[in-house]
Amino acid sequence: MKKFCITTLCVLALTSVNAQNVGQTKISEMKWGLDYNLHVKLSNDTNYVVDVRGLYHTGKNLFVDTTDQSTTYYPVKLDGEFIQYLKNQKLSDNEGDQTDSIRKEQPKTLWSALHKTLGGGYVHFINCLIYTLESNQLYLTDPIMKRPVSDWKPKPMTESFKRTRKWEYYIPYDQNNAKKEFKKRKAENDLKDLQGIPAGFIDLFTKTSQKQYEQLRELQKKQPVSQIDIVRLMLGAKYLGKEQIQYIQSKVQTAILRYNINTLPSVIIFDDYNAAVSMTLDNTGYKIGYIVFRDQSSISIEESDIRHHKIEMMVKAVNEANDRVFKKRLQNYYQK
Repeated sequence: MKKFCITTLCVLALTSVNAQNVGQTKISEMKWGLDYNLHVKLSNDTNYVVDVRGLYHTGKNLFVDTTDQSTTYYPVKLDGEFIQYLKNQKLSDNEGDQTDSIRKEQPKTLWSALHKTLGGGYVHFINCLIYTLESNQLYLTDPIMKRPVSDWKPKPMTESFKRTRKWEYYIPYDQNNAKKEFKKRKAENDLKDLQGIPAGFIDLFTKTSQKQYEQLRELQKKQPVSQIDIVRLMLGAKYLGKEQIQYIQSKVQTAILRYNINTLPSVIIFDDYNAAVSMTLDNTGYKIGYIVFRDQSSISIEESDIRHHKIEMMVKAVNEANDRVFKKRLQNYYQK
């Protein structure tokens, strides 16, 4: 029997295993230990000791149903059944007889391109992009993302050309350019592209200089780098050309199809309920797997049932609110 000690969350790969031959690893048992430790036993008989302080924390009072203002994001892994569904879809598409007219139909926005491939709402869209960036399967400085050097100027001069003419890439990769674009869009009340991105990511982006960003890359700090990159990418999303959209679409699709479902499930700590909750995300929203309470031995069965129900209702409310945010504020903006 294997035993590991984990101090951070995110998607952590186990010993190299072919995901195509292994079913989804699920939690078979989870219990609280001493000194902020959480003991997790997986369905493959592997044990982990997780430092709770390194996990993502939330509470019942942190979610406010703003209906049409912002989305709620939890850093969780993708659901294994969803990954298998995409693999099956990919096989079906390859075997199907596609006509030339269908092949020529290309989405006009990054959102519509990924939605066509992955389905789901805006949080799911952002989550898939973050995973692709963090797993180093998409680089924003790849050659296809670089703007061609040219003396050409549109006549009459367009606003988009004025704003992007000094960019080296199709997205504002340099922090100075990215922050200028962010400030302009904020002043114009035009930050819809960022509405599905966690506020912590945007805060990190605004507080990080180009020099600090380069230092993060040199230190291979994948998580903060990907959080900054997703902001940069979405700031430049509406300026992407057809080739860049197709390129990003293919990279995300490949990353998700290669997703290793034999990974440690994501655990979110609901502090107000003394609960550790394993969760996943698919194209319908967040899904609860396993719930264990820190004070399990000292509460009644009725109290345990009440907390279970409250957490389930909270996650359901988050999914419904995220869906409303997209439908009310973003869907018209991201027309196919």
